[in-house]
Amino acid sequence: MMQSSPLNFRRAVIWIGRLVLGGIFVYAGISKLIFPNTHLWPMFVLRFSISVNLSSFAQQVESYKIVSPEASQVVAHTLPFVEIALGLLLLIGWRLRIWATAITAIMLGFLAVVTRAYLLHMDINCGCFGTPEKLTGWTVVRDSAFAVLALVMTIFAFLEARQPHPWSAPEKASLISDH
Repeated sequence: MMQSSPLNFRRAVIWIGRLVLGGIFVYAGISKLIFPNTHLWPMFVLRFSISVNLSSFAQQVESYKIVSPEASQVVAHTLPFVEIALGLLLLIGWRLRIWATAITAIMLGFLAVVTRAYLLHMDINCGCFGTPEKLTGWTVVRDSAFAVLALVMTIFAFLEARQPHPWSAPEKASLISDH
């Protein structure tokens, strides 16, 4: 029996999902930390700018009117670092099913929050990539596409984990040929 190809549709979707979503999560986390303030030369300004940027992001989180101001501070001070870590873990591919599931859950959460704000006609910044970006229908479409990619990638990662690796030697074939 012939082994499956090392690259098939599911593996291609997994690779694309890892690269796209991993890159986007790393970019989103870093942008929340440094992009609103671009004057980052001396180290003391860097620290000041990151704290100012996180405070600005906390205001964006609070504008969604879902969590309290205190919870907005917690979200703003943890989410960028979680995004960077998850993005890197997805890019590395270690324990892929765990991190893909986490990213899918976060993307579905982002989609729910953004869709709610859009349907309530809230005139706010999305807070997605650090710099001010108005929440529009395009934001909902973009987050929907990312959520679908994350979900499909996660499903395919679980399906691929059930299959033997295509480069591994088939044990039954070697046992049969030895006899």
